[in-house]
Amino acid sequence: MISAIPDALALLLTTEALLTLVLGTVLGIVLGAMPGIGSTVAVAMVLPFTLSMGQAPAILLLLAVYAGSVYGGSISAILINTPGTPQSAATCFDGYPMAQRGEAGQALGWATIASVVGGLVSAVVLLFAAPQLAALALNFGPIETFALVLLGLTCIVSVSSGSLVKGLLAGAIGIFLASVGGDPITGQPRFTFGNWQLISGFNLLAVVIGIFALSEVFIRASKKAEKVSELAQFRGIVVPRWREWTGRKKNLAKSVLIGNVIGVLPGTGAATAAFISYAEGKRSSPNKEAYGTGEPDGIVSSEAANNAVTGGALVPTMALGIPGDAITAVMLATLTLHGITPGFRLMEDNPTLIAAIFAGFFIINLLLLPLGMGLARVAAPILRMREGFMMTGVVLLCGVGIYFVRGNPFDLLVMGFAGVLGFVLRRQKVPMAPLVIGMVLGPTLELTLRQGLILTRGDITAFATDHPIAGVLFGVTALALAVPVARSVLERRRSPEST
Repeated sequence: MISAIPDALALLLTTEALLTLVLGTVLGIVLGAMPGIGSTVAVAMVLPFTLSMGQAPAILLLLAVYAGSVYGGSISAILINTPGTPQSAATCFDGYPMAQRGEAGQALGWATIASVVGGLVSAVVLLFAAPQLAALALNFGPIETFALVLLGLTCIVSVSSGSLVKGLLAGAIGIFLASVGGDPITGQPRFTFGNWQLISGFNLLAVVIGIFALSEVFIRASKKAEKVSELAQFRGIVVPRWREWTGRKKNLAKSVLIGNVIGVLPGTGAATAAFISYAEGKRSSPNKEAYGTGEPDGIVSSEAANNAVTGGALVPTMALGIPGDAITAVMLATLTLHGITPGFRLMEDNPTLIAAIFAGFFIINLLLLPLGMGLARVAAPILRMREGFMMTGVVLLCGVGIYFVRGNPFDLLVMGFAGVLGFVLRRQKVPMAPLVIGMVLGPTLELTLRQGLILTRGDITAFATDHPIAGVLFGVTALALAVPVARSVLERRRSPEST
């Protein structure tokens, strides 16, 4: 593949290809920043226009929209506490508090640099190590995936600020909501109460937008008008200086690694990577108490990981014909429509095309820096709107975006239900992150657990004894749970001695 890079660059360095990359990135950032649209919808909206394009420009356009939308979601997450995409939900935890302090520019600066670094590293990994990463993905069966998801659920312990009990309650609610619909093995309806609309379960995007966006509208509507002058101070992105990265480079590198590893595993996705990275960043940070109050490391953890996933998710799609997430599933369909058969021979049969795609993906992530800085300024008028207008716009964008996904009015009801639920829980100081984590990880957890039990004939101990990768992940999970408990016990024992 490396030998095909010169021909790939000749294919990329054309007016059509460069305009495609710029236009796609701009469109992705704008659509990603609009609450309710999301990466999947953005890519699906562009898909029909690619049918009249060549193979390389078509794939590059979708990639540009994909990468741009993942970054764009951070803009609305930071500025108005409304994640434009589910991947940016974790960015709200520290990005929005920074914006409330009048540091929206700084928050977007951290998000931009972390996104660019995460995307560039994933592009390099794709270019030079795609075959090896594809082989690694083959080693993950249902049992290994279950162990990974179980490790991800330990995030609830880290993001349950204030009360662990309330955090566990929110996580349980999320897992329950994820269980509504058809049984993943038998297809038997569960918790549908005779409503056929619930057979497919709750739309994750509708729930995420509801508990974050609509609940924020309800929260603000329930309060007296407050001054929001601090939010209006945003005048553009403020790029963090080199010295400000002191002590944060390790967290950045770790988050990029998490994003790449999780991205290459089919069916996990950027939302999972963002939450796992955020939890790991908080767990290992010496400043963990500041997480959730406007800590830049929280933004770095989330944005570096979710943008690193974009490259990793392409590996199983291109090399194995297995979509890494919903967005790459749309891209898989695009490859087929253009006469390209994804699978083991894709890289061997189409070396120039694949090299062009990977090199183009690198250029796309480079474009995120100047285009992101320029387009973020467009979002500034949103902050200067009167709160009533802004919240009305949020509701309208959310409604249009959610309805556009499937054209199903029931999704609007789900969004409204999630908004009311989020409002009630937030008034009781229940954190929202565990609920989203439960919904994101719940289906995969159940499916892989039951598949694993079928494979081992009901012997759950075989998960660890017969599967070394899963055994290692179980050990890491136990360690992740034991360390906070041990630290708490030690602190309690030391406190009387110190007094």
